[in-house]
Amino acid sequence: MTTTHLNADPAEIQKFSDLAHRWWDPTSEFRPLHEINPLRLEWIHQRASLTGKKVIDVGCGGGILAESMARKGADVTGIDLSEKALKVADLHSLESGVQVRYRHIAAEDMAAEEAGQYDVVTCMEMLEHVPDPASVIQACTRLVKPGGHVFFSTLNRNPKSYLFAIIGAEYVLQMLPKGTHDYAKFIKPSELAQDIRNAGLEVLGMKGLGYNPLTKMYSLNEDTSVNYMVACRRPA
Repeated sequence: MTTTHLNADPAEIQKFSDLAHRWWDPTSEFRPLHEINPLRLEWIHQRASLTGKKVIDVGCGGGILAESMARKGADVTGIDLSEKALKVADLHSLESGVQVRYRHIAAEDMAAEEAGQYDVVTCMEMLEHVPDPASVIQACTRLVKPGGHVFFSTLNRNPKSYLFAIIGAEYVLQMLPKGTHDYAKFIKPSELAQDIRNAGLEVLGMKGLGYNPLTKMYSLNEDTSVNYMVACRRPA
C-alpha cells in the first residue's frame, strides 16, 4: 500500500489487528458490533435503499457491515488499514459466498482514486479512532456521487458517554476490552455536524443507539447522548 496521507494511529490499528481473528465470533469482544449491525443496517437501507447500489464501507474492519450490505444486493467495497482485519474479512467472504471487494488503503487515498464513484458511503465506529476525523469526513464526501448518501456513527463526548461507553462497557459489563476507546477522541454531535457541513454534505437526520443492560438488547431511539448515527447527503 502506498499512501501520501496516513491519517491513522498505529496503536489503534494494532489494537484491532490483535483481535482480528475473533471478529466473526459473536461471543467475542466484537459481540456489540454483531448485535447492533442489524439495527444500523436497516436504518441505512431505509434511507438509501442498498439494492443495486455501489457502496463503500470506510474502516470496514472484519467486514460485518460490508457483508450485510452485500446481502441486501449492494456492490460493496470495504477499506481498512488493518491488514489482519482485511484478511479475516476476505476469508469470511469466501466462506459465506457473499462477494465484497476489500482493499488495504486509506480513505483519503481511495478518494483520490475513485472520487464520485459511490452511491452510498458508510463510516461506522471509526471517526473516534483517527487523529483527524474531519479529513475522513472530507474523503467520504469526495467518494460519494452528487445526490448520494453518507452515513457516520461515533460516540458523543459528555459525562454520560464516559460512564456508559468506557466505565460501563469496558470495566463493569466487560463488553469491550479495556482501552478500546479514548474519551478525548469522542465527538459531540454539534462538532460532527459542523465538520459534515464544512465538507459540503447536508445533515438529513440523527439517531441514537441505546443499550438496556437488563434485557441485554440494543435499540434505536432519539437519545444521541452516547452512541449515535448521522445520515447525510451530498447535494446533487
